Parts: sequence; C-alpha cells; structure tokens
Amino acid sequence: MTTTVTTLGAGAGTLAWAVSELNRFELKEHTVALLPKGTLGKKRSAHGQAEFRILHVSDLHMIPGQDKKNAWVRDLARLQPDLVVNTGDNLSDQHAVPDVLRALDPLLNTPGLFVWGTNDYWAPQPVNPFQYLTGKKRTPSYVDLPWRDMRAAFIERGWFDANQRRHEFRVGNVRLAVAGVDDPHHDFDDYDEIAGAPNPDADLALALLHSPEPRVLQRFAADGYQLSLSGHTHGGQVCLPGSKALVTNCGIDRERVQGLHDFDGMAMHVSNGLGTSKYAPVRLFCRPSATLLRIIEKTT
Repeated sequence: MTTTVTTLGAGAGTLAWAVSELNRFELKEHTVALLPKGTLGKKRSAHGQAEFRILHVSDLHMIPGQDKKNAWVRDLARLQPDLVVNTGDNLSDQHAVPDVLRALDPLLNTPGLFVWGTNDYWAPQPVNPFQYLTGKKRTPSYVDLPWRDMRAAFIERGWFDANQRRHEFRVGNVRLAVAGVDDPHHDFDDYDEIAGAPNPDADLALALLHSPEPRVLQRFAADGYQLSLSGHTHGGQVCLPGSKALVTNCGIDRERVQGLHDFDGMAMHVSNGLGTSKYAPVRLFCRPSATLLRIIEKTT
C-alpha cells in the first residue's frame, strides 16, 4: 500500500509540474553567420554587433483566456526584430483568432511571413496520451477552424503567405528570397510548385515549413537555401531531463527535434513552440519558447 501511495503521489506531482511548465516561457537565442560580407553596412545592434534579427514563433495553439501567453508574446516586440516568421499551428480553439491577433498585434507591424500547420485548418480533438508516445501520426478532426479570417488579418497587416509560394523582398539592407510549403506532416506540400534555386542576388535564402520532414528539407537544401524554419515538434513536449525528446511526432530524428542544427549543409531551426493542444496541456523538461536568430555576416 505504501509503495502504491508513493507512486501515485510521485505521478501526481510530476503531472502538476508538467502543467505548471506551460506558462514558463523562454526566449532562446542563436547567432549564425549567413550573410555576405558587407551586407549590413553600418547597421548595429544595441550591443554593437551588426546583425539581422529574425524572430521565430510557432505553435501558439491559442485558447481564449490564455492571458500569460498573450502578454509574453506581445512583449517580444521589445526585441525589435527585422523579420518575424510564424511557422503555424496558431489555434487550439474555434474562437481563438482574436486572441492570436491580440498576442501578435505589435509584431504585425514588422515585416513577416507565415505557413500553416493542420491546427490552423482543423480543431484539435481528444487523444489517447499514450498514442503520442508511440510517434504514430494522428488523424485530424476535420472540424474547420476560421483560418481564412486569420490569414486575411495577417496579410492586411503586411505579412506574406508563404504556403506553396516564393517571395522576394528587401528588409533594410538585406535582400531576402523565401520559399515555403503547406504542412508536410499531412502531405499538404507540393515542393515541385516552388522548386528551384533561390535568386542568386539574394543575401539570405529562407525555407519555411511547419513540420521538419526530411524529404522536404532535403529538397530545400539541394536547391541552395541557407536556413530552414519549422515547428510542429513542440521540442518533444514530454522529455527526459536535459530536454531529451522521447518522440518527435514527425520524420526528423530526436537529436534535432529542437534548436539550431545542420541539415545537409543548410542551417535548420526547429522551434519548441509556445503552446500545446488543449487536450494535452503538459510539458516536461521542455518549456515553451520563441527564438531570436541573430543573422550576422560571414567572415569571408
């Protein structure tokens, strides 16, 4: 009896801790040298470093009333990014679009791009938590979410829809070439529609996709993109100490389930994400986060 009570107590304590981690947001930062020498000119950060700042946000999975998340995301505008990239799964409720727009409102004043995940298109549904640990792909609910309203608001504020699209534009001194695909986790992508090398005159070539599926990353890398940005994995969500993922919920390996890594010579950033499905509100050894990527010039 004592052993059973102890085990139940430990389990309840772990669950309470995993729930409490949902609001312990973190800002991660990486510096990566990708820009041609001389691109940034005399532009300097507050620390005297010439850099192009990309703020990567993903997997908000917003639910009405998540005031702490809303305030934390709004405060990211203080970082003064040059570009915001949103890699999808913004919604976890049919009524959450106004909350997403409130959270992102200050960032919508900054140039930005977005791609969708399936939790932009369809509502989440209850799942067996043990199924998550098997890594088995889950069938969507096919209950429509108001993603069209969210898309219209993003575009009205100046963000570019990168789902199955290529874009070229300049932010300050930096000429960008960007290509994106719709969510490859459920095979919504068609890489052939956006295939081909980025404009060689671009200073920075970005690849956007919700889920870091190797079959798509391989094609981006082969075409010569310098940096891919994705989310979807939640960093593993339920991890061992040291943020060691048990599963990735996609084709990427566990060692590259979160953070900045190399993929076939292309820099690859996978976001931990800022939320979870409302039916799986736990995180263990894997706090929610956004990432500031400081892109600097190459030395040669």
